[in-house]
Amino acid sequence: MVLKALAINCTLKSDPAEASSSDAMIAVLKQALAKRGVSVTETVRIAALNILPGVTSNEGAGDEWPALREKILAHDILIFGGPIWMGQIGSVAKRVLERMDAFLEETDEAGRMPSYGKVAIAAIVGNEDGAHFCSAQLFQALNDVGWTIPAVAACYWVGEAMGSTDFKDLDETPEMVARTANMVAGNAAHLATLLKAAPYEG
Repeated sequence: MVLKALAINCTLKSDPAEASSSDAMIAVLKQALAKRGVSVTETVRIAALNILPGVTSNEGAGDEWPALREKILAHDILIFGGPIWMGQIGSVAKRVLERMDAFLEETDEAGRMPSYGKVAIAAIVGNEDGAHFCSAQLFQALNDVGWTIPAVAACYWVGEAMGSTDFKDLDETPEMVARTANMVAGNAAHLATLLKAAPYEG
């Protein structure tokens, strides 16, 4: 069974050409998923798009969320990447979550949201405490709007508090990050395979 994953990078940097630690962590997960036959088709930098504020699936003229929403839902796995800012997940990530709130009203005849049967995992980076809090924020919100969260679903790296070294600056991926990425990828692929074969009944 072929599985596809889409990565969204919720860095605060809008220029796709600018290096991002979130991209670097997503790349670690992409490599781990590839070992399990999962194709990560694209990494979308959210800050480079015009994602309007709101809680519907279309906020009007110029809103680029509808096209991104369609792309996200065309995949089996969502890699939700983002940085820690002020001890919590960054504002760009929160906007994505707010737009997914519309899923609550977009159910099918069995009461299933568009995200039902799809798996979400997290890629979190930062130079301050908060990785566990960020994953808690993400996973509760994503679960509320229908995503399924596998066991060990977050891969993260936290540098020295108030330090100047970012994840993207490391010469190699730390062993524990690589091991965790492999576990996240394996669990996500396993769960996505099961859900694709046997969807939720609603």
